[in-house]
Amino acid sequence: MSLLLLEALGALVLLVLIVWWTMFSGRKHGELPEAPTAEADNNSPDPSSEVKKD
Repeated sequence: MSLLLLEALGALVLLVLIVWWTMFSGRKHGELPEAPTAEADNNSPDPSSEVKKD
């Protein structure tokens, strides 16, 4: 019985470590901001200039 509890405790510790690793390991100040590209800005249509068709 104690072996089952020990195994369950080990699985719980492993689960907590995996969750902690995925949540808190990474960049110190978050992700880097995306740099806007001139090509993407020129090719994207302006939604305010679209004509609605009935």
